[in-house]
Amino acid sequence: MTRFLKDGQLPVDKNWIENQIRPTAIDRNNCMLAVSLRAGQRPAAVMSLIQSAKLNGHDPHAYLKDVLTRLPTHMNCRIDELLPHRWSPA
Repeated sequence: MTRFLKDGQLPVDKNWIENQIRPTAIDRNNCMLAVSLRAGQRPAAVMSLIQSAKLNGHDPHAYLKDVLTRLPTHMNCRIDELLPHRWSPA
């Protein structure tokens, strides 16, 4: 509550962000009803990445294409650089 008192520009509600992530959350939950757990986890993870890319202002197709191209040669210890909030096009 103190954040809202200190900065009057912060929105008091979170309806906008909830409306943005609702379709992805519903699809992700539907994937969990798949035949096996792993069969549902993969598309749920991809949908989460796509929605995160959208929310960070990236074109999801360009993001996934670049990440999947870089992934085989990218160092495991630097994998967090490929997350949507840190990603920059090559």
